Formats: sequence, C-alpha cells, structure tokens
Amino acid sequence: MKQLILGGVRSGKSRLAEKLALSLDKSVIYVATATVGDDEMADRIQSHKESRPSDWGLVEETLSLGAVIDASPNENTCLLIDCLTLWMTNLLCKDDPQRLEDEIASFLRALANTQADIIMVSNETGLGVVPMGELSRQFCDRTGVLHQSVAEQCDRVVMTIAGLPQVLKGDEIEF
Repeated sequence: MKQLILGGVRSGKSRLAEKLALSLDKSVIYVATATVGDDEMADRIQSHKESRPSDWGLVEETLSLGAVIDASPNENTCLLIDCLTLWMTNLLCKDDPQRLEDEIASFLRALANTQADIIMVSNETGLGVVPMGELSRQFCDRTGVLHQSVAEQCDRVVMTIAGLPQVLKGDEIEF
C-alpha cells in the first residue's frame, strides 16, 4: 500500500504516519530527508528519533529517494519517508536542474515499481499566498506537481489538520 500524508507544519502528519506504520505489522525503515542546519533543526530531528520505536531501521538520505526505494527489501517492509518537502528543498538547493529532474523521475519510477509499503509525509504548500521570491515559487510549484504525481500512485491520501486525518483518497483510517 502506498500512502501520502499531507498537512501543515505541526499538523500531526508525522505522528499519523508513525501510527499507520505501526499498524501494518511489518518491518519499518524510517527514511529521513532532513539535514541539520541549526540547533532548532537538530532538536526537531532528535525529537523525531526519540518518538520512534527502537526496532525501526533508519536510512538518512537527502537526495536519492528512488535509490532507497529500489533497495527496499520486499513486501514485508514499510518505508516511512519523512518528508518529501525537505527532499525537494535539498534538491532545489543543489541548483542542478538536471539532477532535480533525474531524482524526481527516479523516485516516481521506484514508487511505481516497489513491492514495499510506503508511507510518505509532506507539507501541503499550496494553501497560502504566492511567494514573492523565485526560488520559493519554484519550490511551491515543483512540490505541488510532485504531490499530484505521487497522489495518483497512492492507495490512500490524507490531509492532516490539527491532528485530525481527513481522507482524500482511499479507505478510511481505522486503528
């Protein structure tokens, strides 16, 4: 099963993704895309680490998510990718348009071909005003298009608001 969990900052999307991963009774590999840029981000990353079960695997990958998915063991595995918007930021900051295109294509191809369960977390960026800066507009545009492509492949898409999951596509969530 492929699932996309969208929401704003601190909306409860990561907590929901972790609950969904636990409910699958599979081996979970947490795929972290964040980079430590300052003390505040280091604290956020540490908080995420402490909230996860100790038996979950961890892959820290900031750019090549397609390769991580391709390397996933099998259908008895769940990859929890947190988050696609940080991944997009990392790619855009490389300032290499070809690498950006290649990594997105690799990710979407791997997503289509994997037998593993995948739960992806991402910030919904299309609900605010249009940003003034070119890079910010490019980020919002690219992320919005990515979300559409990912949602097409997903069995379930959820928007999380104030910790409450609103299912946009697929079966309701039952715990």
